Amino acid sequence: MQALLVIDVQNGIVEAGDFREELSRIEQCIQNFQASGNPVLFIRHMEDDEDSPLYRHCSGSELHSSVSGYAEHIIVKQTPDSFHNTSLAETLQQLGADHLFITGFETEFCCMFTAIAAFDRGYKVTFISDATDSCNTAETYGMEGLNIRGFVSKVLGWSGTVEVVSFEQYTAKYGSVSAV
Repeated sequence: MQALLVIDVQNGIVEAGDFREELSRIEQCIQNFQASGNPVLFIRHMEDDEDSPLYRHCSGSELHSSVSGYAEHIIVKQTPDSFHNTSLAETLQQLGADHLFITGFETEFCCMFTAIAAFDRGYKVTFISDATDSCNTAETYGMEGLNIRGFVSKVLGWSGTVEVVSFEQYTAKYGSVSAV
């Protein structure tokens, strides 16, 4: 069975940039999966640091309004790897999922780490590149001209372990995801 992971689509991240296109693609993926009867799991990153925009007791840690109404399964994490010290693996096993689709934020951290961890656990992984993004920039890393999403997508694709597709490629290849 296929499952969609919606990673860290939270106020503290989404409000840091203009992510309307990415949010629209993520929402379309959610609707597609739910219409096909496939599970959608929402991952929330929570911090104990009161200065963090994802501090567990502030509105920044809440799921963004563009996706919150869809949330049935919510997994809370504290590291970039959505599997580490969470109930994600057990939940996916209970649901019978063996193929994971990755969307959300931050491309170079939580999305990439989760994609790699999923592959390491034996899942087939599809990374929908333009349904991910980051509030970090080339300037954040002091790397002029860095396209974070492009770089991460290239590395994951070259690895041969993660299928990397654009949203357009996802819809062409998988169309309406079927419950298998």
